[in-house]
Parts: sequence; structure tokens; C-alpha cells
Amino acid sequence: MNPSYQQYRNAYPELPFMGAPCASNGYGWHGNGYGWQLDPLKWTCPSGDTESNEVVSEPILSSQKVEGSHAWFGSGRSLGESGSGIRARGAVQDFYELRDYHVDNGTLFEDPEFPADSSSLTHNGRTDRHYEWLRPGEIVDDPQLFVEGYSRFDVQQGELGDCWLLAAVANLTLYRRLFFQIVPDDQGFDEKYAGIFHFRFWQYGRWIDVVIDDRLPTYRGQLVYLHSNEENEFWSALLEKAYAKLHGSYEALKGGSTCEAMEDFTGGVTEMYEMKSSPPNLFKIILKAYERGSLMGCSLEPDPHVLEAETPEGLIRGHAYSITRVKYVDIRTPNTVGKIPLLRLRNPWGNEIEWNGPWSDQSPEWRFIPDYEKTNLGLTVDHDGEFWMSLKDFQNRFDRVEICNLTPDSLTEEEISRGNMKQWEMSVFEGEWVRGVSSGGCRNFLETFPYNPQYRITLTEIDDDDEDNKCTVIIALLQKNRRSKKQRGVEFLSIGFAVFYLSDPSRVPKPLDLNYFKYNVSVARSPSFINLREVTCRFRLPPGTYCIVPSTYEPNEEGEFLLRVFSEKKNNMEMFDDPVAIKAPVATVASATPEKQAQDEKVDEVRQYFIQLAGDDMEIDWEELKDVLDFATRKETANHGFSRDVCKSIVALLDADHSGKLGFEEFKSLWSLIKNAKQIFAKHDKDSSGSLSGFELRHALNSCGYLLNTHVLNLLMHRYGNKKAEIAFDEFILCALKLKTMIGEACCAAHRPHVSHFRDLSKEDEGRCPGDNVVF
Repeated sequence: MNPSYQQYRNAYPELPFMGAPCASNGYGWHGNGYGWQLDPLKWTCPSGDTESNEVVSEPILSSQKVEGSHAWFGSGRSLGESGSGIRARGAVQDFYELRDYHVDNGTLFEDPEFPADSSSLTHNGRTDRHYEWLRPGEIVDDPQLFVEGYSRFDVQQGELGDCWLLAAVANLTLYRRLFFQIVPDDQGFDEKYAGIFHFRFWQYGRWIDVVIDDRLPTYRGQLVYLHSNEENEFWSALLEKAYAKLHGSYEALKGGSTCEAMEDFTGGVTEMYEMKSSPPNLFKIILKAYERGSLMGCSLEPDPHVLEAETPEGLIRGHAYSITRVKYVDIRTPNTVGKIPLLRLRNPWGNEIEWNGPWSDQSPEWRFIPDYEKTNLGLTVDHDGEFWMSLKDFQNRFDRVEICNLTPDSLTEEEISRGNMKQWEMSVFEGEWVRGVSSGGCRNFLETFPYNPQYRITLTEIDDDDEDNKCTVIIALLQKNRRSKKQRGVEFLSIGFAVFYLSDPSRVPKPLDLNYFKYNVSVARSPSFINLREVTCRFRLPPGTYCIVPSTYEPNEEGEFLLRVFSEKKNNMEMFDDPVAIKAPVATVASATPEKQAQDEKVDEVRQYFIQLAGDDMEIDWEELKDVLDFATRKETANHGFSRDVCKSIVALLDADHSGKLGFEEFKSLWSLIKNAKQIFAKHDKDSSGSLSGFELRHALNSCGYLLNTHVLNLLMHRYGNKKAEIAFDEFILCALKLKTMIGEACCAAHRPHVSHFRDLSKEDEGRCPGDNVVF
């Protein structure tokens, strides 16, 4: 049998060989939920080398575009798209300093970063009518931040199509600690009132504090957007304004995903499951999520003809429910004794509209539950919108479920010490796809795929109560800062990732190269590449070492990303890349050869030309240096010569005595580097274009004696590359010279602590790589 076919069949038993994957062939929904992977019940890590002698074929990956019609609670925009750009910021705004200043001066804060005019309402500043911006005290006589606490009833939608956001806010009100993390309670309309408020949101790995003034858009004296049932309660309207400021305008909040808002409120990772294609262990997933304090919600497909239509069983279509308890419940019937999986749900309306089927408040099934179990469950029979359901009914009645897995720091020590809550283990890395350097596209583009960023993760401990000896891993790949470029026509990229098993990490190249990917199939991956803000997949993998490769669908697409990995047990994760270091350069010309003789003659010519220009002081300035280099590199620069900026930079790097000129010894050091670099440049300039592509840059600099990781290569391309992601010969020389200077200094940093171009080259900070401090 064809070995590559057999290896493929082992990895993807449910897919036809070389067939395109689709959601109907396995677990997963638009890249979320379960991704494609080896059969978790049958696969164990190979004991030996996984490489074969025949090139492995993987299925052709597909790229999907999600339109607004598929968005949860959407209004005509792409799923996950909830903004058109974070507006340019001015100075950092400190809430406490600003409040104290205005209290002391008896003035009210007016936010220059988010002015009370139409530019804060729409992208183009045009509106269909005139809005008046009023402070709460100008709308009612007794404004309050909270009236008798806070609840879902404080979240009433206005004219803005942001019900996706409102569903997340309503869910947030169920979790006191999380709520006050977003809505600090150190503010209000008391004696320290100064017209200023602040709210906290998670953005791409960091919590940021958003400061606003309290001028709100009104029409005929009434709030036009989010508001409370209570006339004089304003926390929800102010929260919406802060979120609008974060994304550039109120209009930016039209259409979006509840998942995205929940992540911005918690910093967690959200999974989404369609019931029609849910995994067989869905209840176990939900139970473990509950044990870790995850926020969970579910919904039914809306009725296209009736808004929030009620089903005969008392459920509301197109409505978001919260999952507030998950448990295997003791049950005793005349025929059996055992446990039954139950879920407690809550309708945020909090009224008598509840599920009326099995296990509802008045259901006869409860007579089979022992009294002690009822007490443990806190069972009540009230018209409070809360009810219980069996797993079977839950799966048959609801269409999808969302799980927002919270970060480890979201739980308090008290919650963990009580033993009723468990933590996820988490690793976080920031990265970037740069055209021509680290944006190699998906596995369809095998030649460039190895250039993508790579991350090695080691799983050593299996999950608790896992009979299959597997490790649960949730991989979340999030695009950063795409909204800030929306007004320039930049949309979300189609993104995804692949996971490869490393049977012996010490025997594979670092990073993995083309030969590795030719002969090894991925063991897990996102089911497709899709234009969502985040692609999240859950896998169950055997203990071992793996390499995660995040990528865009097409090569040479640029963007920043955040890669997060959650696991039940501790994982060890790092960038799988070269260290930053200097090594011996590749010898380019052997001694005692015609080429060596010609090179020596060239050296003599250059020396004589230098003496001719230098004069009595034997020093040359940048203009004279340009003449010498243009003379010496006519062929390599195609008679275009070295640029003025490059020559000035070279003098600045090598001018040890700060005279503004180079002496002959300094020039000799430069020429020695150029001699070697000329040969290496010519070898890697495959098409003799006079420039190197970004993908050739790593190999060329490696031959020059510089080991560099992807992060540093990205910086080099940003600094020295052109719009075509190419580096000309003179820029290549400057790049090599700068690396020699900076890495050389870093190697002496242990003896000269003040040198900080690079940190400790032998270590990596969590989520960062060596060379992060480098400035080119």
C-alpha cells in the first residue's frame, strides 16, 4: 500500500484521501470546537521515528469567508467584526489623576479623545439627525451608577444593532467579581463626581483602562443607545460608550459576536459548538468548564418570521441563555440507582417564561432525586427564569453552546483552596506574519510553509479522570489590531494552524524545515482557514512533544497574532526557532584558486582607491565612502551604488573615535565583511535581480555567520526591506554589519551589564523571544 496514503488514513480516517475537509466530515464548526485530529480513542504517540522516505500528501486545505448572515446576533457584518478601527490615541489618560484635577478645580471632564460630536457616532461623521450630548444630571434629577445593584434588566437595547454586545453584558451580570473588574465601583455621582468614568477591557493579552466623560447621545431628552429600565441608572450606558471608544465609534459596534465581547470582558478563550455536530463527550467538556469557572451560554436558532418566538416547551428562539450549573445528579428509581447528567439554565429575563419539559420546576422526575441531592442543588420552584434540563433534552432543543474559558488569574485563591474550582494552565505568545519572511501560508504552499512561526509544546500529564490517557488542549489563534486598519480596506485574514508530533525533538531541525514537512503529516489542525478574529479548536492528544504552526491561508499576508494554549495540566511551551548568535561564516572562496587570486587583485584596487580619496589624514567621510563602495561593488549594485542613508549609517556604526570619518583600519574591517557577503549574496540571489527575497534572507545571513530567529528577521524586513519584501545589496551589507555589531556587544553583556541590545541570548521570556529589545 502507498505509505503516504496509509499515513494519511491514520491521521484522517474519516476523510477521503486528498479530499477537501468540510464540517460534515467530522467535529468542528467554522474552525471552532473540535478541530481535525487523529482519532483520539485509537491514536498513541509512535515509539520511533515518524519520518519516511516518501513525500506525504495532506488534504487540500480550504479557505472560508463568513458573511454577516452567519453572525451571532449580527446586523450585516462579518462574524467577529465589531469595529472599524481604534482611533489614534493622544496622551495616556489616568482616571485618578484626571478626576482629582477636575474635583480640585471644580470643573467637569471633557474627553478630547472621544469628543461629544458626530465623529464619535459614525465612521464618517454623518448622522441622519441631530443628537444632543447630555450628562446624566442633565437628563434626570438624581443620577446613579447603580440602582439597587445591577442585573440583566439594566441592559436594554437602544437604536444600535449591538445585541451581541448586550447578550455578553447580560451574561456578565451573573458574575459579581468579573463584573466589577470591568465596571469598577470606585466611581459614581457622589462628592468626587467630575464627569469622568473608567472601564476595563481585555485587548490582545493586556488589560487596558478606558477613560470617558459622561456626555451621552440623546434625542429629545432620551438616551438613544443602551440604557437601563431604571431612568436614573447609567452604568450600562456608560459601559457601552467606553466600548464604543475602544473601537472608534458607536457605529463600530453594529454587528458582531457574543464570543468576542465575552473575551474582551474576561480575557478568556471562547469555544463554540453546534449541537448537530457536537462531540460525543460534550457533557464532559461542559462539566470541566464549569469546574474551572467558565462562562457558558446557549441559544436556539431564531424564527425568521417571529422575533423571540416562544416554543411549546417554554424556550425562546434567537435568545441567549446562561448555563449556571452542571452536575451528575444522584437518581433512584424503582428499577435503577445511578447518576444522570443535568444542566441548570437561566433565561436572563428572569421571569415565568421557563422550560416546562422534563426536569422543569414542577416536573415529576424530581421525586426520584434524594432530598440531600435536592438540597445540594439548591433546588427552588420559583418564576425566576431558572430551570433544569437533562443532557438529552438540552442537545435536542438548543442549537449551539458557547464556552468562555477563563484565564488562571481569573480565579481567586479562596475559590481554588475550597476545591470547588480548578484552573486552566495557559501559555501565551505574541507573533507576526511578515511578507517574505514569516508569512508562508498554509500547508497547501509546501515550499514556503516552513517559514511560518513555530511553537513547541510538551504535554507530560494526562487529564484527571481520563480513561484514554490523553491530554486536553485548547488552541486559540487570534488576529490582532485588524480593526484599526478597517478604514483602509483591511479585513480579517483567513487564518488557521496545524499541529505536528515530534517523536524525538533532539533529532529534528530547529525550526522545522522543508524536508520535515515533506515527510510528516500533521496530527491535528483547524478544520479550515476562516476570516474570524479568532479560531479556536479543542484536541485530545497523547502526552508528548508537538509543534504548532499558525499561518494565514495565502503566503505573504501580513498581520499580528496572539497564540494561546489552554490545558488541564501544566504545559511547557516555547518558540521553536534558532537562538540569536554568531557562528563561523561559510567559506566562500578557497585559497590558491583563480577566484582567490582575482579577489586579492580586487582588494589591491580598492585599497589604492581608498588612499587616493583619503588624503593625508587617511580618513574618509560618508560621501567618500560611497565613492569607494560604488567603485568596489559595481556588479552587485547594478551600477546603482550604495544609498546615502546606508553610507551614513555605516560610518556611524564603525566610527570608533566619533570623528565622523572612517580610518583605514575601520575600513579594512568593513571590507572584510563585504568581501564575504558579496559571494553569499550572489549565491542566494537566485534570479540575479540584485536583491534578496525575504524567504532567502535567513539562509543568506546564516551563511554570513548570524543565527537569527523569526522575530529578529521580521524586524530586519521592516527596517531594511522594500514594499516587495526584498532587500537590496547595500541594505544587506548594512544589515549584516548592524548584526555583527549588536550581537557582538550582546555576547559581552555579562561583563558589561549596561549593554542591552539583546537580553540573555540563552533564555526566553514567557511569550517573547531573544532579540525583542533590539532596535535596528
